[in-house]
Amino acid sequence: MKPEGIYLDHSAATYLDPKVKQAMEPYGDLEYANPSSLHSLGKKAKEALNQARNNAASLLNAKPSEIIFTAGGTESINLAIFGVVGANDAHIITSNVEHHAVLSSCKLLETKGCKISHLPADNEGFISLDQLKKAVKPETTLISIMYANNEIGTIEPIKEISAWLKILNQQRISAGLGRILFHTDACQAAGSLNIDIIDIGVDLMTLNGSKIYGPKQTGILFVKKGIELNPLIYGGGQERNLRSGTENIPGIIGFTKALELVQKDRLNENDRLQKLRNYVISQICNKIPDVIINGPKDYSILPNKIKRLPNNINVSFKKVDGNLLLAYLDKRGIYVSTGSACSSKGNEPSHVLMSINCSENYINGSLRMTLGKRNTKEDLDYLIKILVSGVKEIRQISMITTDLEKIKGTPLDAGCIKMTSTKF
Repeated sequence: MKPEGIYLDHSAATYLDPKVKQAMEPYGDLEYANPSSLHSLGKKAKEALNQARNNAASLLNAKPSEIIFTAGGTESINLAIFGVVGANDAHIITSNVEHHAVLSSCKLLETKGCKISHLPADNEGFISLDQLKKAVKPETTLISIMYANNEIGTIEPIKEISAWLKILNQQRISAGLGRILFHTDACQAAGSLNIDIIDIGVDLMTLNGSKIYGPKQTGILFVKKGIELNPLIYGGGQERNLRSGTENIPGIIGFTKALELVQKDRLNENDRLQKLRNYVISQICNKIPDVIINGPKDYSILPNKIKRLPNNINVSFKKVDGNLLLAYLDKRGIYVSTGSACSSKGNEPSHVLMSINCSENYINGSLRMTLGKRNTKEDLDYLIKILVSGVKEIRQISMITTDLEKIKGTPLDAGCIKMTSTKF
């Protein structure tokens, strides 16, 4: 095993690419001025900001004026949703498997009188275009559907939705109804999928630097020309009056460099990661009984056929506590995520797994493993070895606990198994 451990949580956050770090360095202690300042240092910062905006626009096949720099994916999502929806009688369509940044924003708007329709997902996490069509109302203002799911890797039919919506909007305009805008959360997609906004056809798109080997607290909201948004942050009027505050020049430079690098290499890296992902899935299924794969079952590596993010592995083990397994792996230098956690919010399993009807016997034993640039086959062989032993040990603990409960006639613990009381 590597001295630094094996990191398999790239959907949560990525390390900084050395080339990104190098691009950012001059803007910390040399080119540090405020780009709104009129002196020569300020003008240099402004030039760097403009160049970064041009670069980002080029990567998205957008106009520079359509790029709004933000402090991350959550802010971009909030700006997209609250920026569009102002009226109390507005109607938003989203899905049950969105990131909490979308779901929480919609929940707040619902308390203010907006109507929210949550589309169900099928057992692999896909939404239905037919159900989306049925959900549209005369007062529908916004549709927000994620490009790729952060937990189970499902790639939603964004292009198909855009193509249908273009025709629908023409009909609505002829009928005197308002145009429906389409937003997609592409935070997980930017490193692997096509983000050409002309091709995918969205009106608003959210991107995040911390998922693509860029700096944290950096992001973009693409806003199609002609769309007027209400600002979230008021002040000096930066970013087209939508995001006031001194621009984070080092972060913006780092974000655009990271986006350039992942998009340039995405097809080669996709091919590498898909092969590693499929290897892990096959080994887990062959070596561990009573396991299910959450999300799309089609593991195609053809560029135009992929239905699941190339680096995503989400599995559930029967009669295994996911948090206990996470701790077992962590102690052995393997870092993953779980879709079920004991927290102050209660013992709630993943809303995504609940939405796709993950079996009650499996849902609390879920792990999400997301691969990245530094992962090798040797890393994954070690992962599989430790995973096999970990699942076996935890199941044995579970059997002992169940037997003791039967003897005593009462559950030992109504919540999660206490990790602190168990020695590995």
